[in-house]
Amino acid sequence: MASKKKTAVELIALQCSECKRKNYTTEKNRRNMQEKLELSKYCPHDRKHTLHKETKIK
Repeated sequence: MASKKKTAVELIALQCSECKRKNYTTEKNRRNMQEKLELSKYCPHDRKHTLHKETKIK
C-alpha cells in the first residue's frame, strides 16, 4: 500500500450555515492558519450570500 504524504496544505469543504450543504472545496495551509475558516460565499440553494464554515472532506 502506498502511504499518504503528510503536507501542510490540506483540502477542506465549506458548508453553508443555513442549508447545511457542502457547496465549495478549497485548500488551507495548516501552518499559517490554525483556526477554522469562515467565509461569506454565495449559496446556490438559498440564492443569497451566507456564512460558510470549514468542514472535513469525507
